Amino acid sequence: MTDLTVRRLLIDLERPVARHWCGGDAFLTAWFNALSMSFPVGEQFFIDSVRDGAKALPEAERAAWEAEVKGFVGQEATHRRIHALFNAQIEKHGLVNAWAPRAEARMKVLAGADPRHALGITAANEHFTALFAEWLLGHPEVLANSEPRLQALWLWHSAEEAEHKSTAFDLYRALGGNHAWRVKWMRRITVFFLVDALRQTVNNLRRDGTLWRWSTWRSAARHLLGRQGLLRETFAPWRAYFRPDFHPEHQHSERSATWLRENSALFVAVGR
Repeated sequence: MTDLTVRRLLIDLERPVARHWCGGDAFLTAWFNALSMSFPVGEQFFIDSVRDGAKALPEAERAAWEAEVKGFVGQEATHRRIHALFNAQIEKHGLVNAWAPRAEARMKVLAGADPRHALGITAANEHFTALFAEWLLGHPEVLANSEPRLQALWLWHSAEEAEHKSTAFDLYRALGGNHAWRVKWMRRITVFFLVDALRQTVNNLRRDGTLWRWSTWRSAARHLLGRQGLLRETFAPWRAYFRPDFHPEHQHSERSATWLRENSALFVAVGR
């Protein structure tokens, strides 16, 4: 079981967010904005999948999962709420969230399905977010020229994603979820996630008027495909998910715990 603390981040998202809030970089701003647009809908799906999965456990096993499920739901609900506030600010820049409606339409297909399918989807998505979180925590320079409150938002979210990355995975296995379906869902989610993220990023850049700037494409190439780029650095740990003996904790690092310990003044614990 994972000990998960629910934290309330002490930042003000009622104040406007700059158009190119990520250090003046149009691509990075559009990329982070795209990810944030997916979070309120996505986090709610993850919450529902873990709750429904816990309810499907044999009654004798539910008590052992109660604290972890409560912590997972609390963390994800907090992420959902704060990113909804952030999204309300960036939408004032004329951005349109097309990712969330597409995701909601796909989720309807799962109505009434075996809860292990939703957990398999959640485990795959949580692996993606954990990889991104690990990369971001390892490259603080990406956010170095951004407002402190927005640095706090993304690094706090990343640290908590790293904390609860095993919950859906372990619950899937506790319900008898097999390796074959786990990797099937990862293949599908890989396509959906990358296509949706890039599509929304391009849409954001188009509405921002910065899609065809050389600086935009140079930043995209460097931060995604460069020597320390996101896609290059996360490919090997992404591929590890397909091993039969894989577990999220195999890719453990101290970055999350270190950030939370060194930045405890930015949040208060509200539950455990």
